[in-house]
Amino acid sequence: MTYAKTFRRLRKNKEKALVPFIVIGDPDYRTSLKIIKTVVESGADILELGFPFSDPIADGPTIQAADVRSLKSKIDTDKCFNFIKEVRKITDIPIGLLVYYNLIYQRGTKKFFYDCKLAGVTSVLAADVPVEESEEITQSARKHKIDTVFLVSPLTDNRRLKLITKKCRGFIYIVSRLGVTGAKEDLKESTLKLIKRVKKHTHLPLCVGFGISRPEHIQSVCKAGADGAIVGSAIVKIIEQNINNKKLMINKIKTYVESLKQATK
Repeated sequence: MTYAKTFRRLRKNKEKALVPFIVIGDPDYRTSLKIIKTVVESGADILELGFPFSDPIADGPTIQAADVRSLKSKIDTDKCFNFIKEVRKITDIPIGLLVYYNLIYQRGTKKFFYDCKLAGVTSVLAADVPVEESEEITQSARKHKIDTVFLVSPLTDNRRLKLITKKCRGFIYIVSRLGVTGAKEDLKESTLKLIKRVKKHTHLPLCVGFGISRPEHIQSVCKAGADGAIVGSAIVKIIEQNINNKKLMINKIKTYVESLKQATK
């Protein structure tokens, strides 16, 4: 299913998109698949999957630790693409990747996006590639009908925002605050103002991430005009805290994701 169809369905049902983020292979390949199955069954509208990377500069300690766990369980780029193919057997909802450019470069840009197409990937966000230097990525992505997603932060001025909205496909990822990923207790007023500012420049859906961890966060950004919320570190924290009890881990993720989805309605 495309992003356009997904957001159309949600608008018809008067809902917003819930976008859980999971690092592929955290804490291990099989458990990670069970986690994905659980979040899909619990109401995820879109999946955002991270390829584990040794130096994830946009991520805070929680997701960095998830990357370490995944890499220790021998997850590499080949296994990540195989993982996505397995996920595609259970769901047709959009799958966005959050990766770092080194992984694209190592594989070769053309091959990376060809493999994305084969696996059933919907979009790619290369977190450390500025929009001004993204032509190589966007060309390969469009050749293989993969959407490209870029970040908009509170520091993005209107000139740069226009360039981002021109290059983006699928949706725009709004960073709720400066700094790295991580669950936070509150949302700043500046985030809500940013959502309203970006909406003036694009018709693309807006999804807000970085620091979204509570149902009330989702309600706040959706009331401000966002079309969806991306929740990562809070889910990854549940994995971290329940490593030795996989059954409890899955049950807690199920309950948590269901509560988040309820907030989108």
